Amino acid sequence: MFQSIHFNAKPRATTNASKPEVLERLRKIVGAENVLIEPEKVEPYGADAVKEKFPPEAVVFPETTAQMCEILKLANEYLFPVTARGGGVGYTGGAVPVDGGIVIGTDRMNKIIEINPDDLYAICQPGITTFALQQAVEKYGLLFPPDPASYKDSFIGGNIAENAGGMRTPKYGVTKHSVLGLEVVTATGEIIRTGGRTVKNVVGFDLTGLMCGSEGLLGIITEATLKLLPMPEATSTVRASFKTMEEACKVLTKFTPEGLLPMAMEVIDKNCVGAIEQNFAFGLSKDANAILIVAVDGARAQVETDSRLIEKILKENGGFDILRSKTKEEEDKLWDVRRAISPSLMKYGSLKINEDVVVPRSRVPELIARVEEIGREHDTFVANFGHAGDGNIHVNFLCDRENADSIARARQCVKETFALSVALGGSISGEHGIGYVKAAYLDMAIDAPTLEIMKGIKRVFDPNGILNPGKMFI
Repeated sequence: MFQSIHFNAKPRATTNASKPEVLERLRKIVGAENVLIEPEKVEPYGADAVKEKFPPEAVVFPETTAQMCEILKLANEYLFPVTARGGGVGYTGGAVPVDGGIVIGTDRMNKIIEINPDDLYAICQPGITTFALQQAVEKYGLLFPPDPASYKDSFIGGNIAENAGGMRTPKYGVTKHSVLGLEVVTATGEIIRTGGRTVKNVVGFDLTGLMCGSEGLLGIITEATLKLLPMPEATSTVRASFKTMEEACKVLTKFTPEGLLPMAMEVIDKNCVGAIEQNFAFGLSKDANAILIVAVDGARAQVETDSRLIEKILKENGGFDILRSKTKEEEDKLWDVRRAISPSLMKYGSLKINEDVVVPRSRVPELIARVEEIGREHDTFVANFGHAGDGNIHVNFLCDRENADSIARARQCVKETFALSVALGGSISGEHGIGYVKAAYLDMAIDAPTLEIMKGIKRVFDPNGILNPGKMFI
């Protein structure tokens, strides 16, 4: 399989989940109104952002951990596949039931159980969106740092399962760095609890860390205890143009010697700049072959000092058309350029293959230069942008979805880009995960002994192989 290539609905796989007695027992567990089997109703749950469709046989919406346990015990009794699903906005097919069976939607498990300002944690169910949680804790003057681009639609459970990243990663880390503990229902229907409510906890194995990024293969998260931080008093953003991508990326290492730790460092290449300007006419310079956006947060006085220093560093290292925000409105306008990338790129091809490779940030200039060479070698348009501050670049290959040769060239570009990322000391995914889209490339990034240990862990947690089959291990 490959990302966004076929766009054809697959024939629905038939498993024991379709048996009348199974459907009847599912209805008794969650209520008849919370079991969907009609083709037109289950179809939306058979795809994510990849757009390939694998309709499930049924979609089930539990409301409690006890109901989740019963469903999984039933799945083990009848041996049918189960795929957990949050907001369904992933890019690697992680929440797609490729082998049929049922989808468990966590939509009804959307409560915030506790917000504790004294001990700086929140406890919530997996079906709440990142945005809703952020809004809730903000009322207490607190911050939940993870901020994937899909934060208004992505569910907390899915973010943990994928170990989602986002633009604030350079300062605050990825999702796992904000997870203190979990309640998880294993594939066999048992409840386990990992971690706790404290930042320090070294009792036993770090099963919390194991669950972060496990992509729904080991268990289904039913409750999360999440670390909170004081809300920064202020933020500020500086945006600069550069004549080359190499110049822009080399600035990334100039902040540390000055004692700066920006919250976000985003880079945009010349193809993105051209597409954005044609579509939105922001007034970007014709000499801008790259754009760097740097943001800081903290105490107001410190943010003012830091943003001025960033402005100075950018100017001294080749930056021009430098803009520094002084108000929230100005800051939003500076970020509008970053938000305009994805819709602007589609003019260069009817199919956009979006990958999320990662390398040490000092190797970002080399990564982008060589990716551009790969695109030229295979006559494929390529655009690069993303989280340069943590080395996570979104490489987008544009091709014609109706042209098999065009698609094949793009696929070869992806393969070579993955190999390049690993050779530069990085990996094939920074935040999107593996799912089924990247499963064929997993051995590029993980050696055979390590992969066998991972498969062994999967067998311990899921002896009958019912959770999310067809993903990661093929």
